[in-house]
Amino acid sequence: MRRSAPLQSRLRTVIRGLAIGLLAVSLAACAIFDKKPEQLLPDEPADRLYNEGLTLVAKKEYKAAAKKFEEIDRQHPYSEWARKALLMTAFVHYEASEYDEAVTSAKRYVALHPGSPDVAYAQYLVGASYFDQIADITRDQARTERAIQALDEVVRKYPDSEYAESAKRKITIARDQLAGKEMAVGRYYQEKRNYIGAINRFKTVVIQYQTTRQVEEALMRLVECYMAMGITHEAQTAAAVLGHNFPDSPWYKDAYKLLQSGGLEPREDQGSWISRSFKKLGLG
Repeated sequence: MRRSAPLQSRLRTVIRGLAIGLLAVSLAACAIFDKKPEQLLPDEPADRLYNEGLTLVAKKEYKAAAKKFEEIDRQHPYSEWARKALLMTAFVHYEASEYDEAVTSAKRYVALHPGSPDVAYAQYLVGASYFDQIADITRDQARTERAIQALDEVVRKYPDSEYAESAKRKITIARDQLAGKEMAVGRYYQEKRNYIGAINRFKTVVIQYQTTRQVEEALMRLVECYMAMGITHEAQTAAAVLGHNFPDSPWYKDAYKLLQSGGLEPREDQGSWISRSFKKLGLG
């Protein structure tokens, strides 16, 4: 099948361009091989580059510092200086709020140097980078989940490290964020009188995020939803569990008043999923 005239013209242009490109590459290659040894720039000493990077860090010139540390990895790969520089690269990217770059460098450090005494800090930087990007509860919480996973690695693998306690605190905050997201969606469903949808969200908080501050409100909302549906024994159980575990909670006072308005009182049904959930964790 013959090519059309425009296609033939385009093909000639491409071939002409390739020929010119190959000529340029050839000339460049000749120029490289014609260089004398003294014309090639020598590698800078790794310790000098590292100290220059530290000086830039002290000045908070993080992007310039990152280039110094990355140059060590390029010029002196597999050296001890390269190992130190890789961790500093992750650190300066984190300080510059370049979180994706920080995660990439820190994960690379963990993969290349799993036996290093600094691996706990590298793993912590991964979690902290995700943690600092947590969005408000109206938005996607994927980074919150990644933060929890990465920080949990610090707690599980390096429990005696100086970063374990900070990782635990961040996990607590992140889990509360996820619980808050579930509560926000549950309240939305409740306002729309989609009580089944609301109950499922509040149930998630009670079962998965029972140690967060959101659980008190979740139990109160369950009382409201079950009362609205006429499932009084579950409403009474939710209020009873709320009162038993959080007797001074203002949410319990609201739940108690709501039950009284219907001529009911808190009463725990031991067979309820609410009661079993709390007993399973030893909180009931």
